[in-house]
Amino acid sequence: MRASIVDDSRFISARDSSAGNIRLAVAVPIIFAASRRVTNSIVGRLCELRKRSRAGVEGSARLYASMDRRRFIRISAATALASRATATSVFADKTPTPMSILILGGTGFTGPYQVKYALSRGHKVTTFNRGKSHPGELPAEVEQLVGDRNGNLEALKNRKWDVVIDNPTTLPAWVRDAAQVLKGNVDRYVFISTISVYGDSKQGPDENAPTEKYEGADPYKETIEAVRASGFKTYGPLKALSEREAEKWFPGKTLIIRPGLIVGPRDESDRFTYWPVRIDRAGDVLAPGKPNDPVQFIDARDLAEWTIRMAENRETGIYNATGPAKPFDVGGMLDGIKSALKSDAKFTWVNEEFLTEQKVQPWSDMPVWTGKDDAVARTNISRALSKGLTFRPLDVTARDTLAWFKSLPQERQSHPKAGLSAEREAEVLAAWKKKNS
Repeated sequence: MRASIVDDSRFISARDSSAGNIRLAVAVPIIFAASRRVTNSIVGRLCELRKRSRAGVEGSARLYASMDRRRFIRISAATALASRATATSVFADKTPTPMSILILGGTGFTGPYQVKYALSRGHKVTTFNRGKSHPGELPAEVEQLVGDRNGNLEALKNRKWDVVIDNPTTLPAWVRDAAQVLKGNVDRYVFISTISVYGDSKQGPDENAPTEKYEGADPYKETIEAVRASGFKTYGPLKALSEREAEKWFPGKTLIIRPGLIVGPRDESDRFTYWPVRIDRAGDVLAPGKPNDPVQFIDARDLAEWTIRMAENRETGIYNATGPAKPFDVGGMLDGIKSALKSDAKFTWVNEEFLTEQKVQPWSDMPVWTGKDDAVARTNISRALSKGLTFRPLDVTARDTLAWFKSLPQERQSHPKAGLSAEREAEVLAAWKKKNS
């Protein structure tokens, strides 16, 4: 099985992952949805902490470190309330220096989250895209330039920005063409890549692992249509070449982020959404493989916000970005979603051998789960964690994703883009129970 993680939901393919870990005492705004049982004393205690400058930050870190999970959730909710009442977060160590940010894309999956977070941090944001996806959705403060990465870059000429964030690029020619216009006019280039650059790794890759090699005739003549026609086999190699293209044009000024499976509200691929939707429907749910099979994924909002903070800190280099911080498994994911949704679903675990016999594929038919080819679900993210990558709780991602999906037109809801249909799931479960009766 070859899983390919495709960026920003432009393609319905796959390959990466992450979930509910929270790193504490990181000096960034924190907005967690959590328990509603918040007391005035907790809010008052947090507000008092925030008056103490850096000493207050360290004090809050000690407070969080000493509490159990239930108390931490209550405190997190209080933090969210306190942050609404005052200008900065309890964790805000300093106000970031305002930047001018150009986001190539900006209207897909992660882009709008980048935009809104950047604006909330006091930055000036410009987007560049074709103006066809979700028109009118971005805040009025955003300067929106219209063009096309396939040759129409006029709107970018003779303009200057502090940082460029390149979200949608798969083709090296897109990086080259944009760089020819932007070189000398931007200070840093952030390229959003993918862990698909590692190909079929035999062990959990870190940033030094070899990347896939392109074996086509000319990477600069590749097209999106050709990538699709290849069954996305060229996706990882072309992303790797695009990384090198960015580094060539902006040496020492390039930040490369390699996300895993990006999940959450707005994900049009349904690669994680399948599970909250299916578990919410309850009944007998087909669970793939073994409960301790590893999984990884990252909420799009966590990825977007961390990307902006990395740009603020002028970081460069290569970082894997998936999660959670500690090893996580498919059993924990399914149980966590069930608990978040208060579902009475019952999981029936079906081994991989039988699923293979039934032509049920990891990743596409059983989203997030990678089966025996699990190296991609063991990606090393220690570098990103050392730079403040944080994760909201799994239950927040699960509930928000389900609420978003239920807000879509009924026609869209009735045609999920990943996972087994209800009829096919019932067939496989019936066959499994017959075999084991």
